[in-house]
Amino acid sequence: MRQAPPGRTGPAGMTQPSTVPAGAPCRTTGPPQVDMGRVVGRDDLLLVTLDTLRFDVAQELAAAGRIPHLAGRLPGGRWERRHAPGSFTWASHQAIFAGFLPTPAGAGPHPRLFAARFAGSETTADGTFVYDTPDLVSGLAAAGYRTVCIGGVGFFNRQGPLGSVLPGLFQESHWEPAFGVASPTSFESQVDRAAEVVAALPAEQRLFLFVNVSALHQPNWFHLPGATREAGDSRESHAAALEYVDRHMGRLFAAAGSRRRCFAIVCSDHGTAYGEDGYTGHRLGHEVVWTVPYGQFFLPGPDGAR
Repeated sequence: MRQAPPGRTGPAGMTQPSTVPAGAPCRTTGPPQVDMGRVVGRDDLLLVTLDTLRFDVAQELAAAGRIPHLAGRLPGGRWERRHAPGSFTWASHQAIFAGFLPTPAGAGPHPRLFAARFAGSETTADGTFVYDTPDLVSGLAAAGYRTVCIGGVGFFNRQGPLGSVLPGLFQESHWEPAFGVASPTSFESQVDRAAEVVAALPAEQRLFLFVNVSALHQPNWFHLPGATREAGDSRESHAAALEYVDRHMGRLFAAAGSRRRCFAIVCSDHGTAYGEDGYTGHRLGHEVVWTVPYGQFFLPGPDGAR
């Protein structure tokens, strides 16, 4: 299913660093690692949420050389340990699209890359991209970006009112059963669609591409050789699903960086439990759910610009 609602209109996007109004001091430990005021308006943007990916599994596979396409882009080849803004997809993505990405696990406060303008923000810094719209997606649209969603799990399937809210933030959204959790080839199908979207854009058009990767979400048993439906999902099949995703991640990175330099964020929205302390699944307060992997980096454009 392809849907491309009319483009949004709104106030001019902020493409330079901005601070909150006078009288609303920002108490942060320093600027964000990347000056998003310089990035927004110049580079394309890619946000990938590896839905349900656990930090411990992601870190183990990176250290063991089992996810070379992802680890090869991560600073130092390692994931950053962060805390999820929610314990399940809906809550976490509502926060992410409001500018609240997973938070570094160390003591803060931590300056944010993106933030809506509001008085009293303690995590808006000089390098934060500040927008005057209700959410990050419309803020980037106001700054001249084409905003595109490649959905994965059910909250992005547009098959009912609830599944239409998050993709409805975007000017263009894509979902079909081949992208969903029940498909053993979901991510490669999503990457195919993403490549089509990128190729169809005018060269001068900036792009904000969001991909919600469904492959790690249950069911994932079919990614582990020898596993059965009856045995169900496990930590091992979760790891096998991440290896599957990594095999196709290089194509997504290549497409995202095919037009110009692209700033990429790859992270999980929450983890999931496989029997730890008697818990199974997510939407609960356990360390394996709230601790998630995070990475951000630039994909050089065709001219090699970094």
